[in-house]
Amino acid sequence: MVVNEQEMALAELIVSALNLEVSASEIEPDAPLYGDGLGLDSIDILEMSLAISKEYGFQLKSDDEDKTRIFSSLRNLNSYIQQRRTR
Repeated sequence: MVVNEQEMALAELIVSALNLEVSASEIEPDAPLYGDGLGLDSIDILEMSLAISKEYGFQLKSDDEDKTRIFSSLRNLNSYIQQRRTR
């Protein structure tokens, strides 16, 4: 379901960081990450943010005013990361 290499790498990071019982390829790029969809909760989002910060070299802020949009889907999160990544 994931359509490009960057989204697949991010999906694999999320699956690994959160020990999810789905494969990275099963994550729909436009499906919600939070609540419905993958069913992540706020603790999962924090853990995912830490893993993303380590992997991509920038800090995801929990108080970002746009966090609802950023974490709304794998595709939106990937887009946000690609614009800000330092590695």
